[in-house]
Amino acid sequence: MTITTKIDGTTLNIALEGRLDTMTSPELEAELNKSLSGMESLVFDFSKLDYISSAGLRVLLSAHKAMSVKQGMKVTNVNEIVKEVFEVTGFSDILTIE
Repeated sequence: MTITTKIDGTTLNIALEGRLDTMTSPELEAELNKSLSGMESLVFDFSKLDYISSAGLRVLLSAHKAMSVKQGMKVTNVNEIVKEVFEVTGFSDILTIE
């Protein structure tokens, strides 16, 4: 998986490419731990994310909880495969998806 980060003021933008699964979710978790300090909002771009597993969902939930006391988190450009995972797991009710 490739993680691309960009800071825009107090917004952290993270684009993911590839698979967010058991093997790659620790990478994303480490990046969030390193980059979220001082950020008020978080935007994920999933336009190139092919797959997400329960391990990836756990990292998203953790980030969502951390950002809920700030300006929040949103997920953009979700493909049909990932959108179906969000719907089946109930994440579509929890996350802001655009």
